[in-house]
Amino acid sequence: MDIFDAIKRNSYVVLGRVGMDLFSDTGIAIEDATTFNADLGGSSANIAAGIVKLGGQASLVTRVSDDAVGRFCVGKLKHYGVGCEYVIPQGGEARNSLAVYETRVEGHQSVIYRNGAADFEMTVADVEAVDYGKFGALIAAGTVFAAEPSRSAAFRAFDLARAAGLPIIFDVDYRPYSWPSAQVAEDVLSRAGSMSDVIIGNDDEFGFMAGSKDDGLTKARQLAETSAQIVVYKMGEHGAVTFHDGTELRTGIYAVEAVKPTGAGDSFMAGFLTSIADGHDLHTALLRGSACAAIVVAKPGCAPAMPYPDDLDTFLTNHPGPTPVA
Repeated sequence: MDIFDAIKRNSYVVLGRVGMDLFSDTGIAIEDATTFNADLGGSSANIAAGIVKLGGQASLVTRVSDDAVGRFCVGKLKHYGVGCEYVIPQGGEARNSLAVYETRVEGHQSVIYRNGAADFEMTVADVEAVDYGKFGALIAAGTVFAAEPSRSAAFRAFDLARAAGLPIIFDVDYRPYSWPSAQVAEDVLSRAGSMSDVIIGNDDEFGFMAGSKDDGLTKARQLAETSAQIVVYKMGEHGAVTFHDGTELRTGIYAVEAVKPTGAGDSFMAGFLTSIADGHDLHTALLRGSACAAIVVAKPGCAPAMPYPDDLDTFLTNHPGPTPVA
């Protein structure tokens, strides 16, 4: 398959969690806060919302708790225009993810509640009910593989997407607190990576998959040589190295005054994919993804901070440009 033609359909089925974010006012520690802002959370949901805000289409496949918080999450998905036809309420004691975090960089605290997470109840039957022919690509965040039955369901979705001719786009998204052990995470995430056409992760995540951070870049390069068509190795303030078609492309970042560190990776993914869909070349799409990440860290919240096309264009017009690369 031609990965760029598939992405240019700009329509995605997204596997993974949706949750509630509670974030304090700018500069206020959680323990000192008296009010919190509530909005959409969860990496997969954030990616989907970012894609829709930038003009694409996205539907989420997940489970939510059959309670007020679950209904809040579905309401927020609909608010951002994310398709909810594959979002299923889960009864019993399952609960939606909750993230409580601060709008500050120095001393930033983020507290994540994932006990009995509803999204881990996603089943093989759930992903078999998806009409993959409606979409151009499948996106999965790594957390979907952290527990059963979600893990088996996600791998089944990979097989079904491949059979339908969809490329698989994988955000490594390693969250240690979600996994039973580091060894299980290394094995499962490596398996998912080997099945993916586009892989995006940071230096810590590739290093984890390789067994050592020092070997992370080699791991990314190896995946590009053996299975994936595009591998993006992110290095925070040092930019990114992207492997594609035997080449290595280095890109910088857009420096901004950040108010918090969260949401950058989700916004990068949304900006990167929709920019390819809009006809930009790989280098420009990577830079536009980086610009989206910069926009998000400079504002409170994650989904509400993600840009619309006019926001992105204005940012790129007014910013002096990305940092230089070696």
